[in-house]
Amino acid sequence: MTMDRVHITDVTLRDGHQSLIATRMRTEDMLPICPQLDAIGFHSLEVWGGATFDACLRFLKEDPWARLHQLKAALPNTPLQMLLRGQNLLGYRHYGDDVVRAFVERSIAGGIDIIRIFDAMNDARNLRTAIEATRAAGGHAQGTLCYTTGPVHSAAEFVNLARELVAMGAQSVAIKDMAGLLTPAATRELVSELVAAVDVPIHLHAHATSGLSELCHWQAIEAGCRHIETAISAFAGGTSHPPTESLVAALADTEYATGLDLVALQEIGLYFHEVRKKYHRFESEYTGVDTRVQINQVPGGMISNLANQLRDQNALEHFDAVLDEIPRVREDLGYPPLVTPTSQIVGTQAVMNVLSGERYKTITNEVKQYLSGHYGRAPGPINTVVRQKAIGNAEVIDCRPADRIAPEMDTLAREIGERAESTEDVLTCALFPEIGRQFLEQRRDGTLTPEPLNPPENTQAGCPATVEFNVTFHGETYHIQVNGSGHHREDTRPMYVTVDGMPEEVQIETLDTIDTAGGGAAASGGSLKKSRRATRPGDVTTSMPGTIIDVLVAEGDRVEAGQPVLVLEAMKMESEITAPVAGTVAAVNTSKGAAANPDDALIEIDADDG
Repeated sequence: MTMDRVHITDVTLRDGHQSLIATRMRTEDMLPICPQLDAIGFHSLEVWGGATFDACLRFLKEDPWARLHQLKAALPNTPLQMLLRGQNLLGYRHYGDDVVRAFVERSIAGGIDIIRIFDAMNDARNLRTAIEATRAAGGHAQGTLCYTTGPVHSAAEFVNLARELVAMGAQSVAIKDMAGLLTPAATRELVSELVAAVDVPIHLHAHATSGLSELCHWQAIEAGCRHIETAISAFAGGTSHPPTESLVAALADTEYATGLDLVALQEIGLYFHEVRKKYHRFESEYTGVDTRVQINQVPGGMISNLANQLRDQNALEHFDAVLDEIPRVREDLGYPPLVTPTSQIVGTQAVMNVLSGERYKTITNEVKQYLSGHYGRAPGPINTVVRQKAIGNAEVIDCRPADRIAPEMDTLAREIGERAESTEDVLTCALFPEIGRQFLEQRRDGTLTPEPLNPPENTQAGCPATVEFNVTFHGETYHIQVNGSGHHREDTRPMYVTVDGMPEEVQIETLDTIDTAGGGAAASGGSLKKSRRATRPGDVTTSMPGTIIDVLVAEGDRVEAGQPVLVLEAMKMESEITAPVAGTVAAVNTSKGAAANPDDALIEIDADDG
C-alpha cells in the first residue's frame, strides 16, 4: 500500500448510534459482530465516550466501564478510540486536574488506545491536562478543533489552535465538524493549511447533516488528509456520518485506496441493519438531509432534543422560532461552537427565551457560569447587556477555570463511601452524581432494569398488558399507553409509557396518604400535595417541563421579588426559578425530584399589600 493510503476510523459503536437512535445500542448487540469488525483492518474503532457513558447508566443500566472491558477483549487487534470533553471529561462541569488524570488513566487501563480531546470553547487551556495525562498513561492524545463559522472564526484561527495543541503534546489533530457545517471549498482550504502548518496526522470527523460530507471528505483527502471517519451504512447518513462502504468503494482503484474488504464490510452492514430494527422506538426523525444547519448551526442531536422538549409541553409550533433564536443567543455569548455542553447551554436558553415571551427573563445557571468565565474564554465578544442582566457585577474570571478547583478525588471517594467498589465507581459518581449513585445502589441490590425496547409487544414486571387511555389536562388531551413497569426502587417504581407516541419513564412514588378527589385517605401519615393551575400573581411557575432539583424556601418564609425559590433541571441544564412578587410563601406544592410542568403553581406566594 502506498504512502497515500487513506485510513478509516469507524464510529458506528459510538457516534453512529448516538446520532440516530439516541445512544441506545446495548453491549449485547455489539459483541456478536466484534470478530468481523476486528478483522477489517480499521485504523481504529470509536466505541466509548461522548454520550455513551450517560446513556449506559441512565437508560441501559449497564456499567460503562464493563462495556469498555468487554469490547477490548472482543477487539484485540484494533485500536479503540473515545471522545473526551477536555476538563469536562464526560460530564457537564469542569473537574479538578486530579479527577481528569484519574479518569484518563483508568480509561487507558481499561482498553482505550486513542483519546480525542476537545473543548466546547476551543480554549486550549482546557485541553492541556487531558493531553498530558493521556501521554503519561501511554495513550495517543488527539487534539481537536471544534469547527464552526462566524465573524470571529477563520481558517487562520484554527491553524493557530492546531499549533498550540501540538505544542502541548497532541500527536494528531482532528477537525470535528459536529454540525455538518463544512463545505468542500472550506474543507480544502482548512486541511491544506493544517497539513502545511503541523507535522502530525490530520483527521476529519464530519457529520452528514447538510448532505455535503462525502464531498468534503474527498476534498480533504485531495488536500492531504489521510484519516477519515465513517459509519457502517446501517447507521450512516442524516445526522450521523458518511457510509464506510461507500467511501471504501469510492477510493478503490485510486492512489488513496483503503485496502479494506468491501464484501466483508457489507456483511457487517447487514448485521447492523437487523440490529437497528430492534431500536425503532428511539429512531431520530432527522435521518435525511437538513440544510438548515448551514444557517442555524444546530447539530442534529440537538435538533431532535429540542423537538422532543417542545413536543413534551405541546409547544412544537415554536420549533422554527427556537431555531431562529439559537443564532441570536450564540452571538450574545460570543459565537461558541455548538457542541456539548455549549450546544445545551445555548439551546436551552433559546427555548426559554421563546417560551417565556421575553428574552432572558429566565437565565439558566449554566449561562450564568458561562458568562462568569467558568467554562473558559469565549471565542468572541460577549453581549454586555446580557452579561449584566445575568450576573450583575459578579467577578468574571480570566484564568483557566480548573486552576480554581481544588483536588477532588479524595473528597469524592469519601462522599460515595461503600457504594463504590473501585476507582471507576468513584469516577462514575463524580461525572453523574445522582444517576451514578442510583446505579451503584441498584447494582448492589440486584435491581438494575433497563428500559424496555419494545414495550407494546412485551409483558413487563407488574404490568400484564399495554393499557391505553386519553387524559385531558387544562383543555389539552394526551394519548397515553402504559407499556410496563420496572422493579421497586425503595418507595418508587418506574413506569414505562408513551405520550402521543413519545417514550417516557415516569417514577411512581408510594405515599403514606393519598388524598383522593372524593376526600378519602389511606393509612395515616403524610399527605400528597397537588399543585393547581397557576392563576394568581404570586404563583411560581416554569416556562418548560423539567425536574425540581432543589426547593430553596419553605411555607412561612418571607421572599422578595426576583429571589430564587426553586432550582429546575431541564434539557440537562439548571435554572433558578424566582419569586414573581414580594410576600410570604403560603404553600410549597413540589419537592426535590418532582416533575415540574408549565402553568402549575409550584409555589404560592401571598403578595404584600400595595
